[in-house]
Amino acid sequence: MSSSSSPVLDIRSVTRRYRERTAVDSASLSLARGETVCLLGPSGCGKSTLLRLAGGLEPVDDGEIEAEGRILSRPGLTAPPEGRGIGIVFQDFALFPHLTVIENVSFGIARLNSGERRARALSLLAMFHMQDRADAYPHMLSGGEQQRVAIARSLARRPSAILLDEPFSGLDGHLKGEVRRTVLAGLREAGASVLVVTHDPEEAMLMADRLALMSEGRILQTGTAEDCYLRPVSVAAARLLGEANVIPAQVSGARARTAFGDLPAGGLADGEAVAVIRPEAFTVDDGGALVSVKAVRFAGAHHVIDLAVGPVSARMRIACGTLPSLGSTRVSIDPSRARVFALA
Repeated sequence: MSSSSSPVLDIRSVTRRYRERTAVDSASLSLARGETVCLLGPSGCGKSTLLRLAGGLEPVDDGEIEAEGRILSRPGLTAPPEGRGIGIVFQDFALFPHLTVIENVSFGIARLNSGERRARALSLLAMFHMQDRADAYPHMLSGGEQQRVAIARSLARRPSAILLDEPFSGLDGHLKGEVRRTVLAGLREAGASVLVVTHDPEEAMLMADRLALMSEGRILQTGTAEDCYLRPVSVAAARLLGEANVIPAQVSGARARTAFGDLPAGGLADGEAVAVIRPEAFTVDDGGALVSVKAVRFAGAHHVIDLAVGPVSARMRIACGTLPSLGSTRVSIDPSRARVFALA
């Protein structure tokens, strides 16, 4: 795998078992040079375990992991973390408390002379707007600052890839967005290849060049944020990226009938199905289906409207425009934000 187009990190059909439980089940995922991939899934789905396998902290039971033409893991072989050329940043950051910021960043590049180490460390700190804190100790830094130092340190040895495990989970709302933007800009400036584990769909979509959706140890879907959000491969994949109405449908003649209107059903055979409809897919439309409006709630950037047709309910989201009143209204569905799946 010497081609420049080859993956920097290639995880192929990897499985990890703990006695009776399979934590990672035949998972395959690649990371291209300079690419940011977000591994998204709920707690306990196996995403952090997959990161540990990639970092050499655990062995694989099946499959293999390769980086830049070298096999790092396969059954019976696990290259040690320090010999992989892969940087890992965990949630606790693991900075050395007795070293200053610049000493922490310089720690892994002892092969350089002192002047080169300092220059390299300062250039990395500047990418993350931390050069003015070079002589501070970790206890003097905020959580967001510690995180930026930890990522700068992981880049110091010029690894082929960086693995970040829930990097922003300990930060509050406003700070999280600010730190995320700074970190992402620094990683892009460094040309880093990054695999990020997160359970936050908005964070994943904002950061990633590509998403990998994971559930119950399996990779369900990979693709751009837009592809995964608008064209999920399953109900489970759709739900990983935010709220989705899942309502009964009946397919007949390539159309799916739902209580809220018809949708194209592609090549599905006639019969029972389910429609996955994003809340923003609904619009008020005098020519649409007649529905009952049960509640209208203000949610800051949008309004949330609870709809019902008989026993079937759905949630609608409107960012701007005319709001329906309680009672009856008519709605239509934007088919680009809805998918129909056959019943399993």
